[in-house]
Amino acid sequence: MESSAAKYCCDNINNHESSSQSQTSTCMQKFRLYETRSNFYMIGRDKSRTYWRVLKIDRLDPSELNIREDSTTYTESECSELLRRIHEGNISTGGLRFVTICYGIVGFIKFLGPYYMLLITKRRQIGSIRGHNVYAVSKTEMIPVPNATVNSSIADSKDENRYKKLLCTVDLTKDFFFSYSYHVMLSLQKNLCNNEPGQVLYETMFVWNEFLTRGIRSHLQNTLWTVALVYGFFKQATLSVSGRDFKLTLIARRSRHYAGTRYLKRGVNEKGRVANDVETEQIVFEDVPDGLPAEVTSVVQNRGSIPLFWSQETSRLNLKPDIILSKKDKNYEATRLHFQNLVKRYGNPIIILNLIKTQEKKPRESILRQEFANAIDVINKDLSEENRLRFLHWDLHKYSRSKATNVLLLLGKVAAYALMLTGFFYCRLTSTLKPEECVAWPSVENIDDSDMSHHKYLNNVNEDAYRLEGNYSGYNNITNGNHSLKPPTFQRGVLRTNCIDCLDRTNVAQYAYGLAALGHQLHALGIKDTPKIDLNDPLADNLMGFYERMGDTLAHQYGGSAAHNKIFQERRGQWRAATQSQEFFRTLQRYYSNAYMDAEKQDAINVFLGHFQPQPGKPALWELGSDQHYRGRNGETTVDEDGRSFFKRSFSDGNILRQSISPMPAIKDKQEKFTNSTLPNRSQGSNGLSESSPEISTCESDISCSRYTPSMPRRQLFGDVQRDRYLETGQIFFSEHGGGVNCSNFVDLDWLSSSGNSCEDEPFERECIRQEWRNSPRVLCSGLTMDRCFPIKVLLVFLKSVTDIHDSSESSCRSDARH
Repeated sequence: MESSAAKYCCDNINNHESSSQSQTSTCMQKFRLYETRSNFYMIGRDKSRTYWRVLKIDRLDPSELNIREDSTTYTESECSELLRRIHEGNISTGGLRFVTICYGIVGFIKFLGPYYMLLITKRRQIGSIRGHNVYAVSKTEMIPVPNATVNSSIADSKDENRYKKLLCTVDLTKDFFFSYSYHVMLSLQKNLCNNEPGQVLYETMFVWNEFLTRGIRSHLQNTLWTVALVYGFFKQATLSVSGRDFKLTLIARRSRHYAGTRYLKRGVNEKGRVANDVETEQIVFEDVPDGLPAEVTSVVQNRGSIPLFWSQETSRLNLKPDIILSKKDKNYEATRLHFQNLVKRYGNPIIILNLIKTQEKKPRESILRQEFANAIDVINKDLSEENRLRFLHWDLHKYSRSKATNVLLLLGKVAAYALMLTGFFYCRLTSTLKPEECVAWPSVENIDDSDMSHHKYLNNVNEDAYRLEGNYSGYNNITNGNHSLKPPTFQRGVLRTNCIDCLDRTNVAQYAYGLAALGHQLHALGIKDTPKIDLNDPLADNLMGFYERMGDTLAHQYGGSAAHNKIFQERRGQWRAATQSQEFFRTLQRYYSNAYMDAEKQDAINVFLGHFQPQPGKPALWELGSDQHYRGRNGETTVDEDGRSFFKRSFSDGNILRQSISPMPAIKDKQEKFTNSTLPNRSQGSNGLSESSPEISTCESDISCSRYTPSMPRRQLFGDVQRDRYLETGQIFFSEHGGGVNCSNFVDLDWLSSSGNSCEDEPFERECIRQEWRNSPRVLCSGLTMDRCFPIKVLLVFLKSVTDIHDSSESSCRSDARH
């Protein structure tokens, strides 16, 4: 019996296939731009050169964008004849002149003077998803639309040129990608199960040129001439297991909502959008010969800033500015909106992995740790048992300092359980897609049609599809035609990971989740016999390279430097002094970027996304100070999130509390706070495995696996026994070590604990590090010679901050050792 969600998916796939047979040629991939004195003419064609269209852009009106599309479909010879006649009709004014070859329109933008057209003039292929090519931008060009003879004097004004230069600092050749025939702004599951028109897709949160294309889309009511740019990360490679090749694709999509740089975009806005919101998708499929069934799998996870109103003021004199927590949203409405948006995007359950610190000499991260826990508690009180937020507050920094703790192994166990709750997407297709065919996915085998809304799809997925205990036998012998039929499975819910920046620690946790998922994906495809990949497996090292590169890319975009990859480097056995040198330089690079570069970078992002639109007679962007078009001169903001709606954000002194209280009250108080709020009680009953809430009781140490062995079924470990213990008490159980508290309502922290004191080796380890600093100063600081023009004042300030932090760290370590 197939699930209703699978029927819904098949229905939409069939709709895609039937409708696209008449629209396949509408995917135009190459364009030629011509000009006369009065018009631009863009000629577009498909890859097979059988379909030709003409676009006409007026050049005589300097202030308005006038675009007309010829409704006629031409052949190549007919198009050549049309261009010849246009040339002859304009011979008196210079005729028709060729301008450039291009591969799509990025959009149109206007500053103070004329409109400009942004074109992709070079591209490079970076991957392919079942025959649908994905491209990166190699070169762009910005062309004024009006003829030079009708341009006003403002077109060459100082402010106009400065705006153009500012826009060009958004480098489209770095980390932007697109596809003509695959909706790369959507996950694989949504590509197969949704049937949204192109206009709607441009308004999704991951299309960064939505504002730039708004004008042409409004004129033409189609998206034939534009490309939808996604910003983030894309990497694909072919790997092999036991002689069977498969393609691994890792995609990161950065949200355009509340987008910006590290210290200028923190927390949440009043619409529930968070800073540094990135969706990560891991796609695995095996290339099979044409005509044979194709199997595809994918899993999605999310990262994003802590959804509270908080900020940090950029400082050139302080390496680690104070965290400022606003108390204006006492009911956590913005936080609630954020999680509602996650449910809308991914379904339930929403699993929160919060990695920030629980204990600090001077409270910083721990301020947010407690407030975030309170917010989750308040929100869960209004949710039904099955829809409550699942959370794990776990201090990754404290565990990673311990020589006795295998952080990746710990995170892998958490990831495996989270994956069991959400599931992943698996689908068997009837045939291989024809290359470059416009999103016309083959139908899923052996599934009946059904009329079902997207909301019902998210809430009616067969629970059995999520049980990772199932038998994914796959087709082990694809040549004999013996294809065992397996129903599709769907991901419902998502793991949301955060640290303070959602960069370094978050990336390590996302790798652990990706590794757990990869084992199940390969098992579902029949490539591996078991769903587990050991950390020492070459596949784990290959995947680590993917996530390390993704982490560096995302960190450059948001933080200004590559990610801190200490855990990855130690895993590879890299020399400690070299690791320290690299981490030191990256900290310095990030500090310099945040203090000196981010303001201009934020301005460029705001102009590109349309959050700030220049107007004659109004103050220029650079006259408003640091991001004041967001904050306003009186502390109020007018941010255009989608070019239509605005929100306000207050930073007045009356609404800001600079916390100085101890972040960790007594355990007894915390138990009372969380009792009967976040977890189900006995009267509410239980809905099976995904609603179970194991008891938590752990100490800060490595795992001994004393309560979990391969022979013990997961259902026994996480299911009835643990659930009954929760129903009896109605409480969340905590783990305390050295004044810090870890807690969760979905994973058993006692299962993650181990015997032994994880701190006993730390003083000796730190002394070794100090000796390496003394003995290897040239190695440790070698990166500083990379930029001889680096301001010496910046370096001195930075070194003083490092010394203060180092002293604080030693004091904290001695305190931990005493405990």
